[in-house]
Amino acid sequence: MAIQRRQLIQAAAAASIASAALPVFAQQRTKVKVGYLHTPAVDGHIWIGQQNGAFAKQGLDLELIQFTTGLELFQAMIGGSLDMLATGAVLSNFPARGQGKAFLMNNIEYATAQLWVRDDIKSVADLKGKQISTTTGTTAHVFLDRALRAGNLDPAKDVQLVNQRMTEAVTSFISGAVPAVALWVPFDTTVKQKMPNARKLVDASAFFPQAAIMGGWAARNDWYDKNHPVINKVIAAWAEVNAMITSQPDAAAEMLQKTQYKEIALPDFKEQFKASKYFTNAEWRTRYQDGTVTKWLQQVTDFFVANANIQGALKADQYFDAKPFLDTVKA
Repeated sequence: MAIQRRQLIQAAAAASIASAALPVFAQQRTKVKVGYLHTPAVDGHIWIGQQNGAFAKQGLDLELIQFTTGLELFQAMIGGSLDMLATGAVLSNFPARGQGKAFLMNNIEYATAQLWVRDDIKSVADLKGKQISTTTGTTAHVFLDRALRAGNLDPAKDVQLVNQRMTEAVTSFISGAVPAVALWVPFDTTVKQKMPNARKLVDASAFFPQAAIMGGWAARNDWYDKNHPVINKVIAAWAEVNAMITSQPDAAAEMLQKTQYKEIALPDFKEQFKASKYFTNAEWRTRYQDGTVTKWLQQVTDFFVANANIQGALKADQYFDAKPFLDTVKA
């Protein structure tokens, strides 16, 4: 019995030493419920970080839940189903209502929003009196509003917006039910495959930076207030991924396509990946500090205030917190 007892004590001691030798992330992780959209501009950092271990290295266990639109994302988070989320233009909507705290930007959706039309439509002016399918309140809608105004059309009077989920909006366009659709990447792949005569009339890059649309992260207010160390860890992991995306964009695109976007041919996916404008960590740090990020967020908030009739909207410098990024990312 004494020998067995000694063996048990030795085994326990060995296990304790082995456990102590493990990296911190292998011993314990903080679970975070994260909602996201399945589009490379939104989930690119997330999936690359999952694959290369950046989030695990910070002791994070992301429970990832996919949604169709940013509107649904925020509704789920406000309801308590999510701790945080990653999305597109809607980042400038709900936080302006006091529902969520924005704290991290992914990229500029430089050319991800696109206006596709039948081949008989040669200009934006040709859309007067016609129907356009899109998902209102999203990146595509913000871009479409700008494109129509640039073509001297009043979005409220000169065209009829058909509000559908993006899958249905694209289907309506392909079937011929509507002559135009404002979409976001990667839905352009479906249009190219099933409607080869369709034309991309314009994309969001035509209105940069006057209508810069950023995608990024927000957290539930009560969760954000109580979990600043976790927020910093998310940012640290994100920064590691962002360094790879900006220094090795082709490798990053290949990693993402191989596991998450296999249905899209790699050359096409690389083009879609380039539709977003990525900044280095140092470049983002400058834009956080000089107010550029706040200005770009405010531009889109102004759209939502006008189109969604938001009363008493918070300004971007009230709902966006730059401090965690600046405290965490020193590059």
